[in-house]
Amino acid sequence: MTHPIIASQLVVGADAAQAATEAARAVAAELGGRADLVVVFASPQLCDDPPAVRAAIAAELAPRHMIGCMGAGVVGTGREVETDAALVVWAAVLPAARITPIRSVGRRDSDGELEISGWPMAVGDDPPDRSRPENGEVVIALADPFSYPVDTLLRIANSAQWRPTIVGGLAAGGDRPGDHVLWLDDEHMCDGLVGVRIGGIDVTTAVSQGCTPVGPDMVVTDGDNAGRIYSLAGAPALSKLQDILDGLDDATLELVNSGITLGIVMNENQPDYQSGDYLMRGILGADADNGAIHVGEQVRVGQTVRLHVRDNVSASDDLHAVTHAAAQRHHREIAGALMFTCIARGAAMFHEAHHDAGVLATRFGDPPVAGLFCNGEFGSVGGRNYLHAFTATIAVFGA
Repeated sequence: MTHPIIASQLVVGADAAQAATEAARAVAAELGGRADLVVVFASPQLCDDPPAVRAAIAAELAPRHMIGCMGAGVVGTGREVETDAALVVWAAVLPAARITPIRSVGRRDSDGELEISGWPMAVGDDPPDRSRPENGEVVIALADPFSYPVDTLLRIANSAQWRPTIVGGLAAGGDRPGDHVLWLDDEHMCDGLVGVRIGGIDVTTAVSQGCTPVGPDMVVTDGDNAGRIYSLAGAPALSKLQDILDGLDDATLELVNSGITLGIVMNENQPDYQSGDYLMRGILGADADNGAIHVGEQVRVGQTVRLHVRDNVSASDDLHAVTHAAAQRHHREIAGALMFTCIARGAAMFHEAHHDAGVLATRFGDPPVAGLFCNGEFGSVGGRNYLHAFTATIAVFGA
């Protein structure tokens, strides 16, 4: 056997060990052998006894590697559970894969600057008893939002010699440091980041940012490269955006109440831009005195931007589009998928249950899926890794 075999099971119930046993047992029956990788996501109600969850899964699946975390809600195949106690187990036999665990923590150096340890910096930068990092790998990363310096990670991941594609998210459901549970192999922890490097198999990633463009593309003609844009297309940035809003029809103006974002083109070496070519960032503020706007991303002079609005229709359309494209990349032969969706999505955004999970089932042919509702989602846009909001990011395993 050389092709992947993947199975997933979501269980709703108040007993963590019982739910984990039931889910793992169902998955084991489909795999027919020891799992190379197990992924587990659990709602907060089932995270009081992390060792019991790990032991129950180990007893049924004996995984070579396991990763997981707490989520505000969990996702299964075609199904989302946002409020009830639930747990999902996703397991894969991946004969050709190289799978290596990552445990990274944040700390301050002697000068008080944030740094991280445990993240490979260069190709071949790893202990001798593990496989060497290689470019082209995908990392599934799960992090605690209270304790881990994500900005530092992304700066390193986008500039060091080893530059993997990162997909995953920030654990959710906790209110304070120490609330979130992370699992990695035989351990659990409540801080830092856990991840697995995957190479040697057909894994692709996709990001659905769910926004609709309004107005024209505009070139940044003045800014400070630190998120403040003073002028767009030669006019004060604030007045330029106001001109665009003043020209919208009533239906589009209603969408503005859901929030406006600025789409920043990441790769300008193309004749025109589609939705996936923009990195969406919120407009954090404006200065009426000098006409500047402030966005949550570095934007350089000469870069192209476009105003976008976010609503449930555009979010649904965009997810359909990116999953359709992912299915085509895999010739519609998909063994399984992992999804990391924002806590602001779900029934609150779409006014119906199971929306994102349902789109994956439709577009991918109903493969085994697991996921969680996150505090922020890792995903690659234009060849660089970012932390997103309001998105659904996906890892797709080809068959």
